[in-house]
This record gives sequence, C-alpha cells and structure tokens, in this order.
Amino acid sequence: MIMRTAVKAPVGYVQFCRDNSWACPKESYEPVVVRLDEARWNELIAINKEVNRRIRPMTDADLFGTEEHWTYPVNGYGDCEEYVLEKQRVLTEAGWPKSALLITVAKDIQNAGHAVLTVRTDHGDMILDNQIEAVLPWYSTPYRYIKRQSANSPVKWTGISDTRVTTVSSVSN
Repeated sequence: MIMRTAVKAPVGYVQFCRDNSWACPKESYEPVVVRLDEARWNELIAINKEVNRRIRPMTDADLFGTEEHWTYPVNGYGDCEEYVLEKQRVLTEAGWPKSALLITVAKDIQNAGHAVLTVRTDHGDMILDNQIEAVLPWYSTPYRYIKRQSANSPVKWTGISDTRVTTVSSVSN
C-alpha cells in the first residue's frame, strides 16, 4: 500500500480509545515487517479463522443502538470493527509486533465503510477480514482502501493512495 499524508483517525476509533485508553497507548515505535515463514503464516490463518468463527455478526445499530461504536466483541457479537480489534489483540498476545498489525478502513463492494486488519509482512501487506475467509494480499481484495493506523504509532493514522484500476461491467440478454 502506498501511504500518503497524516489523516484523522476514524470517529469510532477515537471513541474506542476514549473508552479503552489502555489499548491506545500514545507511544511511538520503529515499524516492523514480520518475516512470514510457514509457522507464522499458519498462525495468521488459524487466528483469522478462529476469531471469524467465534464472533457472530451483528450491526452496531442492533448491538448498541447507534450507527458506529468500536469495542471488543460483546457476548460473542460484533461487526467488522469488533473482528479487527479482537484479531489485533489476539495476534499481539501471540507475540506479533503492534507496528505490523494495523487497523485499516476501506470501502467494500457495496461502497460501505469496512474495517480490516492489515498485517505488514516481508511478503507484502496481508488482509485479515471477516467478510472474506482467506488471508489475502491487500491488492487481491475487492476493497478500496482509505486509511490505516500508522506503523509508527497506534494513535496516528495515514491516508492510503489506492489508485488501482477496477473494472465494473454488466451483461444483458
């Protein structure tokens, strides 16, 4: 992903940090790119699958009565942000470096806001998602990427220059 200028954090992330200050330390660190050997790759796939199976989808409107609320899963339910936050937490607890686990905001195929977890590796940026089971390189997903956490600090965000050309077509009879 090509990163551009500093941008504001999503409103939901700001609210999450207000509610969970311990999860949003105002620290800076050297960015790390994870060496993706077979064991790390298998661990990434297993954690993505386990979290996707453990959380059942439910919108923030149904769960919290508001359109946007970021938190960890509540009673096993959540939307894309809950999946992302839980994957980030589980991977961090498994020893993955924080600077390689970046919350990322995109537009999905319905042009709706969507959050995924970007994992920075020596094989490129990999995407952990709750809508697509496979762990894929960012450029192999159908999303248009907007911004993500900075690799230097979890409370800073960077705009993404996603200039990939996509083709939309239709066929009629």
